[in-house]
Amino acid sequence: MGWINVAAAATFEILWVIGLKHASAGWEWAGTLVAIVLSFLFLIRAGEYLPVGTSYAAFVGIGTIGTTVLDMIFFGQPFQWSKMAFIIMLIAGISGLHMASGRPRANEGGEQQ
Repeated sequence: MGWINVAAAATFEILWVIGLKHASAGWEWAGTLVAIVLSFLFLIRAGEYLPVGTSYAAFVGIGTIGTTVLDMIFFGQPFQWSKMAFIIMLIAGISGLHMASGRPRANEGGEQQ
């Protein structure tokens, strides 16, 4: 459940970041504000299931990847192989966080062995 909340938070983050740059009408600014609120609500919920540092790092990484890719696809930013290399590194880091934050170890929770 935590990772679903991180993904939702990051999706709304991508929307509000793009909205901050491209909004011009009142309804676009309203949509940007709604996306900001939803983004942080999902991030707060993710923190109930995952360590806060893991949630936040994945949130920012996914948001960065999405914003960068959408900027290239829809808003004319030039494609650069160096950006793609760093995006791949971000994906690897987020995947590593996902694997490392899996199930708690048997001794977590204060139990004595």
